[in-house]
Amino acid sequence: MSAASAKGPPPGAPATKASAPDANPSDPTAMNQRWQIRVRNLNKTFGPQHVLKGVDLDIERGKTNIIIGGSGQGKSVLMKHLMGLLKPDEGQIWVDGVDLVPMGDVEIARLRRKFGMVFQYAALFDSMNVVENIAFPLLERYSLPREEVMERVRDLLRRLDLADVPGIEQKFPAELSGGQRKRVGLARALIDRPEILLYDEPTTGLDPIATKNVDEMIRRTADQFNVTSVVISHDMASTFRIGDRISMLYAGKILVTGTRDEVLASHQPELREFVETSGAVVMGPAANPPRPAP
Repeated sequence: MSAASAKGPPPGAPATKASAPDANPSDPTAMNQRWQIRVRNLNKTFGPQHVLKGVDLDIERGKTNIIIGGSGQGKSVLMKHLMGLLKPDEGQIWVDGVDLVPMGDVEIARLRRKFGMVFQYAALFDSMNVVENIAFPLLERYSLPREEVMERVRDLLRRLDLADVPGIEQKFPAELSGGQRKRVGLARALIDRPEILLYDEPTTGLDPIATKNVDEMIRRTADQFNVTSVVISHDMASTFRIGDRISMLYAGKILVTGTRDEVLASHQPELREFVETSGAVVMGPAANPPRPAP
């Protein structure tokens, strides 16, 4: 059987890039080597609820970009927009210099191959074993020889430290620990060799040791597979342990964004309250209140 895809280009083929060269770094419409995703003035309403209110956000290529914020602030809605699963009421989203907002279904489906998604609870298929779960995206999208599929699956099991688990290939999700399920979910997200990995609350429900292990997995994955990571999180210890860039979504807008040190030095009161209430992170001293004029 030919390895050529019956449903699209072969996995791992070079991604299609925007033809525009790097330009003014402040111009979000231009292909830019630093920023892989650029969002401007993103607005979304659901009935009377205005969830996103002019979001501006840059996602740095090859880095771990974390979006924090309280429940109901729109983090998951924003993530769905980045993949083209939702259309905004207004605004633009450029991925490698190409605006996905006006794209049709076929173009969006092609663009989504740049993305891999790691769900909050792994979202594995209960009726499938580990091999079948990991291979699922390849089997759905392409016509590939079984040997090639199995080679990719076993390579990921090895690289994600699962190969040494006895009988791992034939285990079902119910037989896996929480950390193992996370890694199998990550392997499934990586099987089609994406450029961008999205993580939805990856440490939810895990104890501190398991959380640290997942954090290390995210960092190692970014380095090993050379991917851009976007992590939705309200776990402050995890955020400041692995984040290269941290952005806070608050009241429908990005309130603060910057490096770990820049965010820790922020005087923004809503950010400080959110971070310090966790008890896991100590921020820099708050700004002194202004003195009245003499």
